[in-house]
Amino acid sequence: MGGSISSFSAMAVAGRELAGIYDTFEIMMYRSFVGVCVVVSLALLTGAWRQINTRNFSLQIWRNLAHFTGQNLWFYAVTVIPLAQVFALEFTSPLWVIVLSPLILGERLTKVRALAAVLGFVGILVVARPTIEGINAGVITAAASAIFFALTIMFTKRLTRTQTITTILFYLTVTQLVFGVVMAGYDGDIALPTLTHGPLLLLIGVAGLVAHYCLTTALSIAPATVVVPIDFIRLPVIAIIGMLVYAEALDIWVFVGAAIIFAGNYINLWVETHKRA
Repeated sequence: MGGSISSFSAMAVAGRELAGIYDTFEIMMYRSFVGVCVVVSLALLTGAWRQINTRNFSLQIWRNLAHFTGQNLWFYAVTVIPLAQVFALEFTSPLWVIVLSPLILGERLTKVRALAAVLGFVGILVVARPTIEGINAGVITAAASAIFFALTIMFTKRLTRTQTITTILFYLTVTQLVFGVVMAGYDGDIALPTLTHGPLLLLIGVAGLVAHYCLTTALSIAPATVVVPIDFIRLPVIAIIGMLVYAEALDIWVFVGAAIIFAGNYINLWVETHKRA
């Protein structure tokens, strides 16, 4: 999860830097292209390509479509609202995992998990401050991306029961490259990389792959409701980056809302951990 935290933070900064130069579909296309090159190369070098199969292929498609949608919403959000606010709203993904896991993973919705979900949604209200002035496209897309990321997490958890990480990452990059080419090229105009922006696109591609490798590995050895809350350390890190690099104000209400969201998740994390002790 430490590798995942660092990688997602790097992606946010690179995505902000590329705003206005490439649209989100183009960023996702180049990200996926880099991912395909890396995954295929490593699979061939290590012999892991033998693990790639077509079992649960439809689930792979649904998983990657959910991620593609969530990632495009996320990339848009990081260009229009403060990075700390994007991350705070993204942190509601564990709450959606709690709410939706009975349907997708067959996990039981306990009273503690229900309490965590309620606290989380209170936190959303504090972060978003749903007034005419507080609600905008960035807030809506950031909040929506959390739902799709939760679906991604749960589909990934199901896939780890029968598939290797190599197979999951292979289909992640290949299918999203197809999605990206279709969506970026539907208007017949795709912006090409330049010497200035190419390294940032490469960074997004590598960081995205590392983030998913780390997250998938974590999910393969621990329950989704235990792994995901660790990601909260990203908020203070990205808030400081936003302040130093983009002169973004440290909004106290974002931290208050995030603290409420964290409290709900931490209660659930504490109970889950001690239940296994």
